[in-house]
Amino acid sequence: MSAPRVLIFGTGSLGACYAWVLSRVLPASHITAVCRSNYEEARRNGFTINSELWGNNLNVRPRVSRTVSDAVRQLRLEQQQQQQQQDTISDTASSSPSSCFDYVIVATKAVPTTPTAAELIAPAVVPGRTAIVLLQNGIGIEATFAARFQPANAVLSAVAYLPATRVGPTVVRHTEVERLEVGTYPSTAPAAHREAAERFVALLGTAGATARLRDDIQRSRWAKLLVNASWNPVCALTRLRDRQFLDATSSSSPSPPPSSLGGVQDGGEDDGRQFIEDVMHEIAAVARARGYTDVDAELVTRQASRAAARDPPGVEPSMLADALQGRTLEVEAIVGNVVRMARQERVPVPMLRTVYFLAKGLNEGIVSRAKAAAAAGASEGKGGEGS
Repeated sequence: MSAPRVLIFGTGSLGACYAWVLSRVLPASHITAVCRSNYEEARRNGFTINSELWGNNLNVRPRVSRTVSDAVRQLRLEQQQQQQQQDTISDTASSSPSSCFDYVIVATKAVPTTPTAAELIAPAVVPGRTAIVLLQNGIGIEATFAARFQPANAVLSAVAYLPATRVGPTVVRHTEVERLEVGTYPSTAPAAHREAAERFVALLGTAGATARLRDDIQRSRWAKLLVNASWNPVCALTRLRDRQFLDATSSSSPSPPPSSLGGVQDGGEDDGRQFIEDVMHEIAAVARARGYTDVDAELVTRQASRAAARDPPGVEPSMLADALQGRTLEVEAIVGNVVRMARQERVPVPMLRTVYFLAKGLNEGIVSRAKAAAAAGASEGKGGEGS
């Protein structure tokens, strides 16, 4: 059986890391990365991973394409050339089962786009052959892919615990941990879809990754969402990493005494960690209303304690990194969907709702400034052409 072929749609920090992981068991020619802004750099130098877990200066050089359609054309051309060399070329070469991607890994940000991500990857998806792996944050992110590709294709939802930051166009810094939890969407998907999930988990395991198959991946999504839907927007709004926020908002942090500001003495309990835990409790209440009763107070305490245990300055959540770089934030997938589900289940989430509207406003400001800058650049370009 030939080695599977993988298309990675989105080669930011997460996509680049898993391109390197897969390169440990697959030929680089079997991995294709779809790149946009970093295409030229990736074509010249590949991707470099500096990891506290795996080591430094780890380089992977997959095939790179600007679009999914280009990646498909490149693969079909390669197949045709191989068949010509073997004198077995046929008119049906372009639709041969061997000339397709076995997995399409969607590792882009879960933000609204036109066309949708499902539409953009469609040229690479062969009915009955290609499994779609959603390596994205948030909750409720699978529906558009399921509507587009099921029941012919498996949609696998994946939850990654892999703190990584892109520090250059194709350079990624990875810290702390690597774990991937995978399951079918929905959990009641056909046996063939579960078998596709099992094969993908086995492939990653062979590569040395920590991959686990889950019967109901949504439970894993809710568990991670306790962290994501609280820390991501809070860090983006404050421009602080998680441990920095805890230190800045601790009741014992160095600040003018309340009496000097005419304030009320603090009882010592209403600090930043308690705030984060309160937000997490609201998220957990929504999860329980959706049937995930083990997303409970004990899990909240465990998730909240992780940031406090880190060395300063702590972890930079993806939404903070995006805010600092002026990129669109995953507000709706990570926070907005929880607020909407809370409304459906009639669960009060006043703190999360406040965080959501603030983060939504922050994102709108980022998007508006980006549009204004693009318009100004276009205007200058036209002026230059006419001068």
